[in-house]
Amino acid sequence: MHAMIRVVDLDRSIRFYELLGMRTLRRHEFPGGRFSIAMMGYGAEAETAALELTHNWDTTSYELGGGFGHIALATMNVFELCKNLGDHGVRIVRAPGPMHGGPTLAFIEDPDGYRIELIEVDHDHPLGHYRTDAGAS
Repeated sequence: MHAMIRVVDLDRSIRFYELLGMRTLRRHEFPGGRFSIAMMGYGAEAETAALELTHNWDTTSYELGGGFGHIALATMNVFELCKNLGDHGVRIVRAPGPMHGGPTLAFIEDPDGYRIELIEVDHDHPLGHYRTDAGAS
């Protein structure tokens, strides 16, 4: 259904994930629990997985978990996306390029330091067919 990450600044994180093409599916405030959530995604939650951003009002920082790896998102052109993200000040921790004969990919960090893998996929087969011809559009 969804993956959840805790974020320090909910509005800043929403803006970041909007740069990746996600939209806010819903947002809720929980005053009794002193937290807010925003569900982000590419489509209706009933049809696709979502990313839950949780902001605990009284927390100003988090220690990233040692077992967490990354979130992976597909893109038709990883080079163009990274250029746009870089223009918006997003930290690119691995520049776009091929992965040891595998897919063309890049890694970025969200505002809280979570790693996001951007994997270039084939236009005709966007769900899981990696492109290995680096730089082709």
